[in-house]
Amino acid sequence: MPSNEQRRQAAKRKLERQMQRREEQAKRRRVITIGATIVVVIAIVVGVFYFSRSDGEPAAQQQPPQPQVNIPTELAPPPARPAPLADPVSCAYRPDGQASKPVQPPANGEVSSKGTVQATIETNQGNIPLTLDRSLAPCTVNSFISLAKQSFYEGTNCHRISTEGLQMLQCGDPTGQGSGGPGYAFDDETFPELKYGRGYLAMANSGPNTNGSQFFMVFGDAQLSPDYTVFGTISPEGLKIIDDVARAGHDGAFDSSAGGGHPHKQVTFNKVNVQA
Repeated sequence: MPSNEQRRQAAKRKLERQMQRREEQAKRRRVITIGATIVVVIAIVVGVFYFSRSDGEPAAQQQPPQPQVNIPTELAPPPARPAPLADPVSCAYRPDGQASKPVQPPANGEVSSKGTVQATIETNQGNIPLTLDRSLAPCTVNSFISLAKQSFYEGTNCHRISTEGLQMLQCGDPTGQGSGGPGYAFDDETFPELKYGRGYLAMANSGPNTNGSQFFMVFGDAQLSPDYTVFGTISPEGLKIIDDVARAGHDGAFDSSAGGGHPHKQVTFNKVNVQA
């Protein structure tokens, strides 16, 4: 039989083992609690950083800050020739390279230089109403109507916007690269007194008498030499859409050459309707 002393020693050892187990359990609980707290704090910090960077959108999708675009609100005076053209005029559309999209050139011959034509560019950003003016550029208006009726512009994107110095949106190239056209060219219809301003619709070109399908819509300043045929005007409603596209900025892809870049807010032509 164990003596009283032996029983006391056994009880003491048992108590010590119990206390050791309790201390180890308490230590494990402290480690788990501290670890969980650290995870929660890290999650909160990451969440705050994420939302402060992106306003709820992934930071990688954010566009770099764009400089503020100052756009005049006043329309330029309606363009007008100092002297009227003969009526009719003779137009010639000559072959020029490969067409970016299947299309037939307008017939060569006489075209009226009287009257205006209403047109509407239906885009993914909204409608842009235009007034095409035969008294300014009858051969250009004739070509634009022909291209529109053949659905040449459908599905094309405006590939370039410039917001400083020259403020305009350039469109009309099915390739979206700035080098495409309809496979024909025609002469300029300019005059020395020509000046450009907000609301003007003009032809883009690569030199004298190289007009094709590309055109630009002036929404602000445009200090250009009179080398670009103006063939109509843009409605105030249409200009509001272009202003919105301009304020979204561009990627600067053309800054080293022509200026501007691809619009951040893409403009796609769904259809061009003409009332002619």
